Amino acid sequence: MVGHTVLVVWSAGGIQWSNHSMNDHGKSDRRIVPKKRSNKDRGAPRSAEGVEERRLAKGNSATGDSRRTSSRFSALGNSLDGIRKVAKGDHEAKFTTLWHHVHNTDRLRESYFRLKRSSAAGVDGVTWQAYGTDLEARLDDLSDRLGRGGYRPAPVKRIHIPKPDGRQRPIGIPTLEDKVVQRATVDVLNAIYESDFLGFSYGFRPGRDQHQALDALWTGLTRKKVNWVLDADIRGFFDTIDHGWLVKFLEHRIADARVIRHIKKWLYAGVLEDGAWKRSEGGTPQGGCISPLLANIYLHYVLDLWVQRERQTMHGDVVIVRYADDFVVGFEHRAEAEQFLAALRARFAKFHLELHPEKTRLLEFGRHARRRFKRGRGRRPETFGFLGFTHIASQTRRGYYTVQRQTESKRLRAKLKDLLATLRARLHDPIPKVGRWLQSVLRGHYRYYGIPGNYGAMDALRYQLLLGWKRILRRRSQRTRVLWSRMDRLIQRYLPRPTICRPWPSL
Repeated sequence: MVGHTVLVVWSAGGIQWSNHSMNDHGKSDRRIVPKKRSNKDRGAPRSAEGVEERRLAKGNSATGDSRRTSSRFSALGNSLDGIRKVAKGDHEAKFTTLWHHVHNTDRLRESYFRLKRSSAAGVDGVTWQAYGTDLEARLDDLSDRLGRGGYRPAPVKRIHIPKPDGRQRPIGIPTLEDKVVQRATVDVLNAIYESDFLGFSYGFRPGRDQHQALDALWTGLTRKKVNWVLDADIRGFFDTIDHGWLVKFLEHRIADARVIRHIKKWLYAGVLEDGAWKRSEGGTPQGGCISPLLANIYLHYVLDLWVQRERQTMHGDVVIVRYADDFVVGFEHRAEAEQFLAALRARFAKFHLELHPEKTRLLEFGRHARRRFKRGRGRRPETFGFLGFTHIASQTRRGYYTVQRQTESKRLRAKLKDLLATLRARLHDPIPKVGRWLQSVLRGHYRYYGIPGNYGAMDALRYQLLLGWKRILRRRSQRTRVLWSRMDRLIQRYLPRPTICRPWPSL
């Protein structure tokens, strides 16, 4: 028998019923062609923010899936097709029946297998392996508690990890059961909000990553008339999100009280730090599966939609790229840039946000600034950092203007310092074991930083690392002499040369 779900949607025209087949195969497998135009200069042939061609968001990103039965999980994806269709066709529609998609046992099982096996345990100490010892019974019990309202999230365990600038970043670790429920909720909500989010938003979205954001920014800086750049950062964004405003934003699209109630439970669950429970007055703990989506929803209403309206009133070109709470805005005219910055501060103050005073800068950037510098009529154009890369106004060998992207020096130094400290700690480990570890570290570094024009920075890290390894090998014994002939063999075997893993941005 073919199963059906009935989707109830509240819109301006009243209640709409959508009869959708759960086994209607193939609908979620078609590709999204880039029909959505840019948010500025609609119809321009070379847009900096054209939407990339990508797969439909099935509620499942392509990271670490452990699928058991393909038909079961394809049915899960198809069950959200009706939600996607209504969300895309009516941006004012409110969804009243979503929770049954969340506590579906098959969806909870899929969410469990998509979690990282090595992720840290929450306050209850239950790991991924321990939870899976009696998985089916646990999932049935969890689904029952979710359905009848007996589910209660536990406080998140707070830890602190060091940041590149020396400060500490607070991370909240939910229990594994809370991660499963949050992951299932994110899958359902993505079916709604992926049709709402704008093209210049790249952070924590299915089918989008940092390199796409970097490519969009490079295209905008080189192909648009950008003379001024606003490099912005929100101070303590994940810790200062206002819960009241967040719930109001969610209620624009979600009328299912059970979904709103459970999101409130996660927001108000509190944190456990040094054995003491603390109430959460604001923010969403970084580390939870649902935190990135809630942050994107908050900034969608506070920043993205507002920027979309403001840029239509400006006379010059405006380019914006946002990844989570980091965003860069390019302007053609200085007056419009200064006016935008003042209005942005006022806009953020209304929603209890604040621009970081040290990390937010308005700087002159672009081909005209570099041309004046080359002619001796101005100073060297300033640089700015975005997603780990320093962006520099430069030129090609033929003299054409371009934007060069290099690894940020502070991140490079921090990475090298951390690697050398680990090498010292592994002083007496077998050389092949240490060599394989270094090999995996360098290859992972190349996969992210291996973009055109960044070969020199990657090679500098490799060179300093091999020098440090040679010094540490010499300390293994007072009688040991590490000759370069031996080091050359180790270098050839364990320290691969840099590779460019990413192509030039497509225009």
